[in-house]
Amino acid sequence: MERRRLGRTDMEVSILGFGGSEIGYERASRRTVTRLLDGALDAGLNVIDTAECYEDSEALIGRGLGARRSEVFLFTKCGHAGGWGRGDWRPASLLRSIERSLERLATDRIDLIQLHSCSLAHLRAGDVIAALERARERGWVRYLGYSGDGEAARWATASGRFDTLQTSVSIADQEALDLTLPLARERGVGVIAKRPLANVAWRYSRKPEPYYQDYWARLRALDYDFLKGDAAVATALRFTLGIPGVHTAIVGTRRPDRWQANAALLQAGPLSAPEIERIRARWREVAAPSWTGQV
Repeated sequence: MERRRLGRTDMEVSILGFGGSEIGYERASRRTVTRLLDGALDAGLNVIDTAECYEDSEALIGRGLGARRSEVFLFTKCGHAGGWGRGDWRPASLLRSIERSLERLATDRIDLIQLHSCSLAHLRAGDVIAALERARERGWVRYLGYSGDGEAARWATASGRFDTLQTSVSIADQEALDLTLPLARERGVGVIAKRPLANVAWRYSRKPEPYYQDYWARLRALDYDFLKGDAAVATALRFTLGIPGVHTAIVGTRRPDRWQANAALLQAGPLSAPEIERIRARWREVAAPSWTGQV
């Protein structure tokens, strides 16, 4: 699988990364996670991305990796130790959270620690960033990142204090292509695309549960022709990975055979510039001002 240098870091990352939210929220078994991780690594993936708030995802990954820890770059996020939506941005709490992540992931150092969608006000105050910098000084983490969207993501990218940005990039979420990605390229910030398949929301013929509704509504309005055929997943993924400055795309699954299938979809490489422009032109034609990046 193709690998790209993640911005100014020394990490050569696979263009697909393993997303750890599903295994945590859906309470996957240890056996299932081990099979998933083995399948991902065997397919050439070397990025695993998770978060403290994804239920027991970190612990499952730590146990499932075992002796294969050296084959991957471990990314995690902090700021919602009490669960998603219950942010705690006190520096001491962030440091305790990182310590817990080290224990759960069964590692002595995390390759990338990311602030998990904290507000612009918290970023500007500086304490949250300083806490991550202290973790790096203590040798707990190698690199610092911000995970989020909108103006907070732009500020983080411009600050010079983060090595990476994880942000939403997909056929249904294109705000970052104009707002943050050009700046990230200019500053040498590595870009990790989250939700690169837009939650595959086009698969629903009727209005789905709330988590999928925003992208579902956008895709119905965009009405891309390729979503009606067998190439929908491949086209969506190749679009995201064809955007200049995107280094890796995080995909979650509970199917061990999915990694080989996704790797096969990418053998054709990214979409061509004209193909990407057609998708972008449709977005510019249809997108409403409210279609901001999904946190």
